[in-house]
Amino acid sequence: MKNNIHLLNARFGGALLAVGLIAGLTAVASDLHSKEKTDRPTLNLPMDEAAVNRDTLPHGSYAPIVKRVTPAVVKIVTTTKIENPAIQQMPGMDDPFWRRFFGDQNDGGAPRAQRSPQFQTGLGSGVIVTKDGFIVTNNHVVDGAKEVKVTLQDGREFTAKVIGRDPKSDIAVVKVDATDLPTVLLADSGQVEIGDVVLAIGNPFGVGQTVTSGIVSAKDRGNMGIEDYEDFIQTDAAINPGNSGGALVDINGRLIGINTAILSRTGGNQGVGFAIPSNLTRSVMESLVKTGHVTRGYLGVVIQNITPDLAREFKLKDNKGALIGDVVPGGPADKSGLKSGDVVTEFNGHPVVDNHRLQLDVIAIAPGTVVPLQILRDGEKKSLEVTLKPLPGSEKLAEADTSNTVDNGTLNGVEVADLDQRAHQQFNVPKDVKGAVVTQVDPGSAAAQAGLKAGAVIQEINHKAVKNAEEAVKLTEKSDADKRTLVRVWENGNSHYVVVDESSHEG
Repeated sequence: MKNNIHLLNARFGGALLAVGLIAGLTAVASDLHSKEKTDRPTLNLPMDEAAVNRDTLPHGSYAPIVKRVTPAVVKIVTTTKIENPAIQQMPGMDDPFWRRFFGDQNDGGAPRAQRSPQFQTGLGSGVIVTKDGFIVTNNHVVDGAKEVKVTLQDGREFTAKVIGRDPKSDIAVVKVDATDLPTVLLADSGQVEIGDVVLAIGNPFGVGQTVTSGIVSAKDRGNMGIEDYEDFIQTDAAINPGNSGGALVDINGRLIGINTAILSRTGGNQGVGFAIPSNLTRSVMESLVKTGHVTRGYLGVVIQNITPDLAREFKLKDNKGALIGDVVPGGPADKSGLKSGDVVTEFNGHPVVDNHRLQLDVIAIAPGTVVPLQILRDGEKKSLEVTLKPLPGSEKLAEADTSNTVDNGTLNGVEVADLDQRAHQQFNVPKDVKGAVVTQVDPGSAAAQAGLKAGAVIQEINHKAVKNAEEAVKLTEKSDADKRTLVRVWENGNSHYVVVDESSHEG
């Protein structure tokens, strides 16, 4: 799926336009084009938090809404310097999307260092949100741009200044020197519901400003591999390359999202588009304008979703909540008393549905804030408070565990050894990690299917600490009919849980 997700700005040369393949994003927000903090502009961002009126839909035409909104949706053209570019067989072949299919063509073997620098033009969209010229767009539209040109619907053209960029959310703010500009009012994206009618406005393929209609197909889309922090509104309104940074508006003409990416096998619209919700957009914009970067809250835990098997092992009524697999020593969670095995069910007064929701809730809160938590520990409800810290640049907050947690396996076929000094060095295990190291896993075993691998350290079996290999073996010698084993393992710097179900490999 990840290889079919495309950002929507278009890099072009000549007549050929192509959408670029999604690439990894950097972990630290940047402010390469902004002034010093002491000389930053101010942002007065108006918004309307009322829910849309779902009892009445426009009859016959969306024209009144379009006339009101489109003057505030702009075309953004960027110029980016390319060092030592390959000489292309046809215009646009320098785009990574095309290179994926055709390879890196060159000029008959001329060394790359001998080629002259060239400039690449990019096309995207943006939305004016204040009368004095603040414009929100995508980070990937202006990333690396040497020059940013903004063209309004009435033909006026401005050279824009990049105020700040946030690669983690893919939001950027640019500003033009103008007054009394048309604007789009922000709505509360938390009020959006699946089935709401929406309009997408932007500049696809450079053909000119275009409006398409659809509905909200889904909300809270995450784990798509597009951005670090994802909370997308999904829509079937047609959006295409060049729509990046454009507006997704409700039937009242209010901004509910910034169009960002599409899921497509062709590079064009196939009815699955994603927009960054206006609430996230607003908070990032305000921080970028105020400080030039985004400071996010940090909890200091590694979390994972609760599968049905994990819910059973932890005696939970359902799969809702976020399971803490590991706690960063000395971090906010550790100081508040949170422990591995706790299930966070409520954060700052809001229910925690899964680890993705908890991650988004944490980063949305300013560091230094004291936040109440509700957890389940050994089946009992507990209330705690945690003081969030700033998210460190080199660490991860409430990281969604990416290990394979397919819960059907057994510890048969697993060989373990004592975690001695040699094993610590061989498997690069920190000295403070205790347990039994997995030295071999039968590829056909249920344990392998559950995600156990050589080099992982078994720390607990069925909630009991493991000190060495002998204890690990004894704790797996079950005489009852329940062939399931809950295992806490350390791997790749973090701990997480897996459930091994021996019954699935019997017979």
